[in-house]
Amino acid sequence: MDNQDNSIHIQALEKANRIFQKKLERCKAERCQLETDIATKEFLLKKVICELEDFRTDLERRSQELENTLDSLHTMQAQMIQSEKMSALGQMVAGIAHEINNPVSFIYGNLSHISQYTHDLLRLVQLYHRYFPNPPTEIQTERKTIDLEFLEKDAIMVLNSMNIGTERIRDIVLSLRNFSRLDESDFKGVDVHEGIDNTLMILQHRFKATDKSPQIQIIRDYGNLSNVECYAGQLNQVFMNILVNALDALEEFNAKRTYQEIQLNPSRITISTSIVDLQWVKIAIADNGSGIPESIQKQIFNPFFTTKPVGKGTGMGMAISYQIITEKHGGKLEFFSTPGKGTEFVVQIPIQQQVCEVI
Repeated sequence: MDNQDNSIHIQALEKANRIFQKKLERCKAERCQLETDIATKEFLLKKVICELEDFRTDLERRSQELENTLDSLHTMQAQMIQSEKMSALGQMVAGIAHEINNPVSFIYGNLSHISQYTHDLLRLVQLYHRYFPNPPTEIQTERKTIDLEFLEKDAIMVLNSMNIGTERIRDIVLSLRNFSRLDESDFKGVDVHEGIDNTLMILQHRFKATDKSPQIQIIRDYGNLSNVECYAGQLNQVFMNILVNALDALEEFNAKRTYQEIQLNPSRITISTSIVDLQWVKIAIADNGSGIPESIQKQIFNPFFTTKPVGKGTGMGMAISYQIITEKHGGKLEFFSTPGKGTEFVVQIPIQQQVCEVI
């Protein structure tokens, strides 16, 4: 009986063991399947994460490209507006110069005749004095009324002043016409010194002494230069931008100094030219102002950067100057500044251009 019970118990255990083995095998299969599913899902998740990372990187790149494109468009728009303004200004200056030149030339051309006529009349009056020392009372009264002796002296001085004045106007008109140079849209060999002198003449009102400061000294240290191939009007614009900035810097510096301090250390702008390596012309324009702070020196040629008050500067002058020199002329524009001592801008362009046309 006991053996039978043991046999039944063993059979039950074996059956239970078989059931357990099957469940264990099923659990192993399910575990393997689960591990496979997890590995697949991990792979898919990593793939999705990588794709998202790539998408984010691409999105950032595209966003940066769009931002750069927008900045370029803003810069291009500002440069086009500035170019249009300069073109319109050049046309206006040339037109005004032409309109002034016509009547001034008429006056200047007739001054020599008026001067000769006046000398002849005065000589005739002196002959009357010599041969008719005692004229009638009416003539003597009129001589005293008009102060003939003073008139004889002052008439010559007035004519000389008029001659000097008209010559000065003719020089200014010529400078305006040469500065605009509307008829020179292509590279052309020009006298750089003439362009600098024309720009200085246009700005001469800012060099003169005022109640607050003495005259700003202009020192020319010109080398022996041959004609330089360039866009003359655009190069003159660069000279104008640099000189205006130098004048602004000196005025700002002088506002912080007394009249006596300025007299002891006068404001000056030094312009020097030279030939470098027989192939380049170098134009250096230096002032003895307060210099450019180191914190902003890297931004000087950036579009829209300005330290001037709102409404006084657009921040495009030096950016456009840099473009004119580097892109249009294949040259270099750099500056050296020591805070408290001044700033020097250096322009270098080839004497002869190697390109056929720059757009």
